[in-house]
Amino acid sequence: MRATTRIAALSAASALALTLSACGSDEVESTIDDAQSGASDAMSDATDTMGDMMGGDGVTTVDDVFGSACDAIPQDAADEGSLDGMVDDPVGTAASNNPLLSTLVTAVVEADLVDTLNDTNAEYTVFAPYNPAFEALGQETLDAVLADKEQLTDILTYHVVGERLDRDGILDAGTLDTVQGGTLEVTGSGDDVQVNGATVLCGNIPTANATVFVIDTVMMPQ
Repeated sequence: MRATTRIAALSAASALALTLSACGSDEVESTIDDAQSGASDAMSDATDTMGDMMGGDGVTTVDDVFGSACDAIPQDAADEGSLDGMVDDPVGTAASNNPLLSTLVTAVVEADLVDTLNDTNAEYTVFAPYNPAFEALGQETLDAVLADKEQLTDILTYHVVGERLDRDGILDAGTLDTVQGGTLEVTGSGDDVQVNGATVLCGNIPTANATVFVIDTVMMPQ
């Protein structure tokens, strides 16, 4: 009888030990799973943060450029007016080398804004009307605007935003405050982008101190 009782007690103890062991194993596995999950979440957060730090400053490369008119920009990398040639120049100088923007450059010179746009301590987003956009104003209107420095400055600074943004940045913002003091409305998605109704013909163009979007219309401040 005592032997039977002892065997039963040992069996019960063994069963309890196995149960505790099993429970301990499950807890350990659960703890490991939780730790791995936490580490994965932390890594994901770190990756997102790094992505924001590296890609969220509006600085683009020639590989980011988009738009139907980009092919009209000189393709020879040795040409100062090419995308590669514009990268290292401040935006005023870069625009002067771009054959799409010769009328805009004339206007910038008349308004004495070259030094302002070439300030490498500042960063800009520039919406640059290409030559046909100025031609669409008519020669008489264009001559009158070029002769009125105050109005010309008002118009040109309406095309400049005082921070550097890429395509995603302007689309996310939706509304942009200009150096002139007015606002611009950005609409569209992907490579189809409009600013105050003007179509972006070539965007995300990198320069030393600005990201440039060539547009098809001269935008007039209200």
